[in-house]
Amino acid sequence: MATGVEVSGYTVDRQEEVLTDDALAFLGELHRHAQPTRLQLLERRKERREEIARTGTLDFLADTKDVRDGDWTVAEAPADLRDRRVEMTGPTDRKMTINALNSGAKVWLADLEDSHSPTWELVVSGQVNLIDAQSGDGKLTYDSPEGKHYEVTADEQPTVVVRPRGWHLDEKHITVDGEKIAGGLVDFGLYFFHNARTLVERGSGPYYYLPKMESHLEARLWNDVFVKAQDLLGIPQGSVRATVLIETITAAFEMDEILYELRDHASGLNAGRWDYLFSVIKNFRAQGRDFVLPDRNSVGMTVPFMRAYSELLVRTCHKRGAFAIGGMAAQIPSRKDPEANDKAMAKVHEDKAREAGDGYDGSWVAHPDLVEICREEFTKVLGDRPNQLDKTREDVSVGAAELLDVKSTPGDETEEGLRNDVSVGLQYIQSWLSGTGAAGIFNMMEDAATAEISRSQIWQWLHNDIELDNGQKVTADYVRQVVGEELDKIKDAVGEETFEKGRWQEARDVFESVALADDYVEFLTLPAYELID
Repeated sequence: MATGVEVSGYTVDRQEEVLTDDALAFLGELHRHAQPTRLQLLERRKERREEIARTGTLDFLADTKDVRDGDWTVAEAPADLRDRRVEMTGPTDRKMTINALNSGAKVWLADLEDSHSPTWELVVSGQVNLIDAQSGDGKLTYDSPEGKHYEVTADEQPTVVVRPRGWHLDEKHITVDGEKIAGGLVDFGLYFFHNARTLVERGSGPYYYLPKMESHLEARLWNDVFVKAQDLLGIPQGSVRATVLIETITAAFEMDEILYELRDHASGLNAGRWDYLFSVIKNFRAQGRDFVLPDRNSVGMTVPFMRAYSELLVRTCHKRGAFAIGGMAAQIPSRKDPEANDKAMAKVHEDKAREAGDGYDGSWVAHPDLVEICREEFTKVLGDRPNQLDKTREDVSVGAAELLDVKSTPGDETEEGLRNDVSVGLQYIQSWLSGTGAAGIFNMMEDAATAEISRSQIWQWLHNDIELDNGQKVTADYVRQVVGEELDKIKDAVGEETFEKGRWQEARDVFESVALADDYVEFLTLPAYELID
């Protein structure tokens, strides 16, 4: 065993191929390098939230004005990351890995974060599947319990971009010198250790999506980790490329700075929709009615503050030679209801056409059937060009006031919206606790960001004395009543036998604890993680 590194997880099939002594020693070096700064930055998050609560506002950083005004660009993209017009997202279970590689997308976001339930088995087996996906030796096959055989058949496969966990999450099954290691370092490090050299020799590289960042200093830490990892394994500096999800309101004020910190390793920025709304509520939850959002399903990308964020992202990226990647189309095609399906697919067309017209270089879909829609809408704008970095959007001028203009959001707080938040939150948490992080709910592919916005919205309505459209005031007792009623509906829908096999009481306990507690819980996955093994 690598010195100072201990693994306490149960045995997982083929783990000896992933958790080698050398790989664990590598993780130990990354932890020792990053942990002191990581802890400082997590503490800084708390201090910044306290400052927002005290001042009620945010602004661009005065001490980084030279970076924003400077004439600099990120490193040129490698060949296999220049065309990103359609990106397929999903967890790294074996069936999903094969389906993603056969999807026809340009990029597969191999997700070890929001659409991934980090049970020890899935943490390890996800890395096994990624190794098999990159090996090219035909080992990546799967036979379902129903007898269906899956294998990679596509002649042209997507470029793999791995999303590790955020800085705030620990991996409880691995310690270094007695400390829990960051889950993100486990996800990043194991993929890098086992695949970086193979990828570089192939003319590609280890590519990543970086989630949940709240400042450019957190980007600086990731860059330090990249440099350290490449140095430890003798991989050429600059081989790592990272696309950052701008899914927190504080990061939206530091897009230039984030790209600057990662400039030798940067690939682009992504507009992470649901987590962004979650972050707005989290940071401005105590600032009164001006920051209360209406029903979450009515808050689209065209409302003023989301439009400002979306356009600023394109402007910032293309000014710096980085790619702008649009948000998730989470619709699941319905083969049972053609009329509903046509409406849903029309929304996907509209969403992707807007993004392409705004200058985005590509966008996300959560289902293979949506790949062609996304490709079609971006190809209408791109044609044979791989991207539209030349569309610099110099017409865009966004200030702090526009990014914070939540009060101009149209819409109401309704009983239907409350019930949707409750039902989706309960169903997702139950799925996550059961080991499925990408859950089909109401014909949408939901992940942890959906549950976060759902429970945060309820917390915000509760603590701002919101009255719903039916005249009912949002109280803790009323929410508990709705929780019970929605659970009864779920039980009727799935059947008593299936319901009893689920983890519904635990899901209810977690949901109520993060939606109704006086003290706001930073991430629902923190208490939920204690309930999985």
